[in-house]
Amino acid sequence: MVRTADLLPLAVAVPLLGAVVLVTVGRWLPRVAIDALVTVWAVLEVACLSWLWLRTGDGHSVSWVGGWTPVRGESVGIVLVGDRIGIGLALLTGALVLAVVVYSWRYFDEPPVEHAGTFPALILLFEAGMIGFALTGDLFDAFVFFELMGAVAYALTGYRIEDPRPVQGALIFGVVNSLGAYCSLLGIGLVYARTGELGLAQIGVKLAGHRPDALLSVAFVLIVTGLLVKAAVVPLHFWLPDAHSVAPTPVCMLLSGVMVELAVYGTARVYWVVFSGPHSITQPHLRAVFVAAGVLTALVGGVMCWQQRHLKRLLAFSTVAHVGLFLTGAALLTPAGTAGVALYVAAHAGVKAALFATTGVLLDRHGSVDEHGLYRRGRDLPLTGALFTLGGLALAGLPPSGTALGKAVTEHAGEDRFPWLPVVFVLVSALTGGAVLRAGARIFAGAGPRPRERYAGPETTGGGEEPEIRDPQRRIPVPMLAVPAVLLAAALAVGLLPGLGVALARAARQFTDRAAYTAAVRGHPVAPAGPVPDVGWSAEGVLLALTSTALAALLAAAAVWGPALRSPWAGRVRAACESVGRRAVVPLRRLHSGHLGDYVAWLAVGVAVLLVAMTV
Repeated sequence: MVRTADLLPLAVAVPLLGAVVLVTVGRWLPRVAIDALVTVWAVLEVACLSWLWLRTGDGHSVSWVGGWTPVRGESVGIVLVGDRIGIGLALLTGALVLAVVVYSWRYFDEPPVEHAGTFPALILLFEAGMIGFALTGDLFDAFVFFELMGAVAYALTGYRIEDPRPVQGALIFGVVNSLGAYCSLLGIGLVYARTGELGLAQIGVKLAGHRPDALLSVAFVLIVTGLLVKAAVVPLHFWLPDAHSVAPTPVCMLLSGVMVELAVYGTARVYWVVFSGPHSITQPHLRAVFVAAGVLTALVGGVMCWQQRHLKRLLAFSTVAHVGLFLTGAALLTPAGTAGVALYVAAHAGVKAALFATTGVLLDRHGSVDEHGLYRRGRDLPLTGALFTLGGLALAGLPPSGTALGKAVTEHAGEDRFPWLPVVFVLVSALTGGAVLRAGARIFAGAGPRPRERYAGPETTGGGEEPEIRDPQRRIPVPMLAVPAVLLAAALAVGLLPGLGVALARAARQFTDRAAYTAAVRGHPVAPAGPVPDVGWSAEGVLLALTSTALAALLAAAAVWGPALRSPWAGRVRAACESVGRRAVVPLRRLHSGHLGDYVAWLAVGVAVLLVAMTV
């Protein structure tokens, strides 16, 4: 009988072994066999993680790899720790990888024999890094898994090496994220010098009696810098839209669907287990700093999302905006905020992956992801258009989708301390959802006049892209439409299944209880303390969700049909919008220059601001 603890290393080993097998035998197998093999491996991983989720329940699963258990409280071994939040994120990763694998059947051109199996092997290696990061209980191993995840993501972003644009996007992605990783490694070194420990629980015990001095504050900022870079928090976010605009569509589904969310999870995990003890007396200050960072990220992402005509960049900035909302919810430092973010992330992953999947259909059929260039050209794709529109509505927060429920719970969790927070959530949801609805109306319905530019500014249009298949005129494969349909249905189920919400509410209480985590790792598990947050639908939450959806529809309608209006008041509104665009939006767009040096400079600015904010 397999013990629950044995499932933790198995969950990391399965995709690693699958990657080795695919690289080894891929050159001798036909493409169909490779697709079947990677699908079987992805299914096995989902089954393993599902079993782990059920067997762990509301407790913790702990595995000391190789049997290197602590002696008299001192540890030198590698520990894997699973709770409902960590295992849930790993399961979400496995489910999205399975969706990407199925979506990718016959997606690319036939590769050369020597490269057969490379792409699916990289996908499995990417999965291993993400799952290892979600399940590790060791600070240095979290860094190792995070860098494994990053290194594979760079390779996947630049997979089409015959085109210089993906290579440049991968280079920017790699350099900026590597600099953030060096900051994290330096912070880990400072913590190790102070405590002599690398296990999360062990460090937390050693630091519990310390007051938050300058060294601990600097260490915390440096450690989370690498995580916030990967999460694309402003002003550390510039790499993300550049990478998404050139990465293959299946890779974008994983980058936006789960990778950046894992970085927010890592930030919260490091705070709660390692630093919540010494920083408990400065918790209000830390909360204010990270709520401010989340709100800034959400607003910048929302505004930039609305400005895009390149569909992949539009969806990438939407990811930046929603990461800001996730960070804001996690920064509330309450079980209710954590529960709301968990629901939001679970639903957002399906919605965002589905939107990228439908964008991939447009790219394959028309060789473009330019909203303006695709005007009316998607009318022959009614099912794709319907899925794209449903994704936009879910992004805006239409009840009863899981995104609406997650948004409502997070808003309610923060309105006591920050009564203005629901306004930010409604506005950002409306901007991101409205941008998707605007693009869908123009592309799939041919609504409104042909769009034209109102003011000059630097812009990537998305026209002239290379299709990611050999024959753009082929019939759309069933998996490329079935996968986004299933993902959207799963996002809807998050809002409709009360049992899932209750499980995540209990998981959030457990996640924010440092004592329960530490006791489980030390072999003396205790039940989490405190009440379980309420995650059900409320009248206020439904009303705010309907408000953001209605505002998204109004914004989309104004953008699509507004230019055709000839009344004096419409002209004055257009003139005012153009003035705002020239004075405020164009400078913001110019900051996203695509120059690596600019992005590195902004990384330095972001670290400096965090250091000042945390040490004053």
